[in-house]
Amino acid sequence: MSTATYDAIVIGAGSVGMPTAMYLAERGLKVLVVDQFASPGQGSNKCAIGGIRATHSAPAKIRLCLDSLRTFSTWEQAHGDHIEWTPGGYCFVAYREHEERLLQDLLKVQKSYGLNIDWYGREALLDRVPSLSPEGLRGGTFSPEDGSASPMLSCLAFHRRARALGVTCRFGERVTGLIRRRAQVVGVRTDKGGYASETVINAGGAWARAVAQAGGLDTPVVPDCHEAGITEPAARFLDPMVVDIRPRPGSHNYYFCQLKGGQVIFCITPDPPLVGSDRRETSAFLPMVARRMVDLMPRLANLKVRRTWRGLYPMTPDGSPVVGRSHALEGYVHAEGMCGQGFMLGPGVGALVARLVTRVLQPADEAVLAELSPSRAFGGTEALK
Repeated sequence: MSTATYDAIVIGAGSVGMPTAMYLAERGLKVLVVDQFASPGQGSNKCAIGGIRATHSAPAKIRLCLDSLRTFSTWEQAHGDHIEWTPGGYCFVAYREHEERLLQDLLKVQKSYGLNIDWYGREALLDRVPSLSPEGLRGGTFSPEDGSASPMLSCLAFHRRARALGVTCRFGERVTGLIRRRAQVVGVRTDKGGYASETVINAGGAWARAVAQAGGLDTPVVPDCHEAGITEPAARFLDPMVVDIRPRPGSHNYYFCQLKGGQVIFCITPDPPLVGSDRRETSAFLPMVARRMVDLMPRLANLKVRRTWRGLYPMTPDGSPVVGRSHALEGYVHAEGMCGQGFMLGPGVGALVARLVTRVLQPADEAVLAELSPSRAFGGTEALK
């Protein structure tokens, strides 16, 4: 029996893999997606809380997320799928001089890339977000064009369009190796067979390093664990995603928003990081995040939490993704290490990878690829991870 041949094989059917396959198919390529889980978005995508912002400090992330925002904000109009896009904006609050200075300094970079974001003083910010605690509030930034969407509905919409464009998906298959011919990739081997292609894209998320190592390569992607939760529904009182970047013992930043259905969904960044792939939720998370959220927004105190869960952030040493062609294996493309921002970066990264594979890069793409290069030094870290 002959081996099926494809123009490109995408490993991973999640936040990055599905839009990548979709955009490759839009450019006329015959595409295969291979994923170890039973259906699209069953890795880390289903654990995301759905925030989408271009208000980063790293130029590459700003550019990619601007592309993503265009995709999310116009998806229902263009394709008919309701993905719960909500243009509620993002609000970064400042209760100390340190955060006030940091957020105001970042405005220069963010505005230089055309972002619609401004600093609001205490009273102006309370007009925007009345439920914030006024005690000690110095102000904050607000970016009205950021928003949120449903990660699962979005991933299913990308999958539906990819399938309509002819993409083949093989679920429940684990990649066990890359097939090489000297320094060129010529296919992938799974636990159920093999497929031929001279272009293989690793969009494996938290499992990207295992995929790379199965092919004799490596990538500096190590997962760590983050927990999230969701409350019962409440009458609408909150529009933006609220982010507090003040560190506290046991945690760094935390963030939350109110969904279209009225539920408040929230997440926290552990400090120090919980390195590993254990996806079992803990008893420590809810008391830690609840205390911080109620201090910031007292009216949350009476909301009941419906459930909590734990997902994986595929982290890199500098907090930025790894995107670009491999220098060790021709035809192998990195689309990994989204550092917990795969949902918001996914469409932008997918479109960039499709342009890279088909060799039709846009003028700004070279700078993005240089910043996210697999061979970069991985020094420093982004201010707003």
